[in-house]
Amino acid sequence: MKKIFYWSPHISKVATIKNVINSAFSLKKFYKEKIDVSILDVIGEWSSYKDEFELKKINYLKVSGFEISKLIPVSGYLISRIIYFIVLLTKTFKLKKLIDKERPNYLIIHLITIVPLLLLYLFSFDTKFILRISGLPKLTFFRTFFWKKISNKIYMVTCPSEQTKKDLMKSNIFSEEKLRVIYDPILEVKEIQRKLNSKIEKNLLNNKKYFLNIGRLTKQKNQVLLIDVFSKLVKNNNNLCLYIAGDGEKKKLLKKMILDRQLQNHVFLLGYCENVFPLIKNSSVVISTSLWEDPGAAMIESAYCNKLVISSNCRNGPEEFLKYGECGYLFRNNDATDLQNKINDFLNENENSKFKKAVISKKNSKMYSLFRHYQKLNKILV
Repeated sequence: MKKIFYWSPHISKVATIKNVINSAFSLKKFYKEKIDVSILDVIGEWSSYKDEFELKKINYLKVSGFEISKLIPVSGYLISRIIYFIVLLTKTFKLKKLIDKERPNYLIIHLITIVPLLLLYLFSFDTKFILRISGLPKLTFFRTFFWKKISNKIYMVTCPSEQTKKDLMKSNIFSEEKLRVIYDPILEVKEIQRKLNSKIEKNLLNNKKYFLNIGRLTKQKNQVLLIDVFSKLVKNNNNLCLYIAGDGEKKKLLKKMILDRQLQNHVFLLGYCENVFPLIKNSSVVISTSLWEDPGAAMIESAYCNKLVISSNCRNGPEEFLKYGECGYLFRNNDATDLQNKINDFLNENENSKFKKAVISKKNSKMYSLFRHYQKLNKILV
């Protein structure tokens, strides 16, 4: 029986959480033989998901030592780096002890990768270490040097897009045969259908059609650009509305922008929404203004729900998914004028053309299903 561990300690709500659970679940659901799949709880970060693990028959395995679950989510760069350093100091040899005891066949590494990779550098294991890349990592001098040092000991490196794989190949850190593209396991079809039929969490504004942005209110997601552009659009179209679903450190700034530009009747901050699917279903179009991004769950889920996406052309995801504009609308990254032009293109394009784009986009989204993820992952678990 294969035994697989997932290492993904986190200190805030990130998309990786869902991807890790779905990846583990895909193995339990589709693997034809008996398989033991465990998610390692490093600092108490997974404790609130124990009921879901039990339902999906995923093991919850604690790495002994301190916990900070009551502090999660953690905000602030300095505090997060202090916690990462504490994890490095206190959990590295705890993880080694666990691996030596449990002897998993594979350890799939997502976040705070320095801990398992340092162990791999220092020791030899029968366990095969698989590094999961999200987007294109910042290739600092230390990271590049360290990864090159251990590249021969890493069993496989998986990438979320073809572009990420190409960028890593250019860096000459890993050999091409170690790089595999495995799309994130975003779509759980039955669960999506259930959520689509749920009542909408937020009251819609007089049933008006609205644009929708989904994501944490951060510098990366760049809602500042979106509100700036929207303030110009409503001057010529007073019926336009924008809903932003998410929470984060830029909330006060965005609220101030809305007030300063007198957009209270046009732009609405909905806060964090547990179920965004009714919002997607009733929207006109979904807009992503991210400065950097994998294709992203919101983009994939929107496409699956037959909604077109307007996105920045940031690398390693959106361009590839939207086929460079064939099945969506791409604007130059962080370019307000081009975003405004692409929104106008959407508003002026005929419905037949939009429908054709939506069909292609939905077809692309199915590459991100749990089953497709399992098929790709299973090929390297041999």
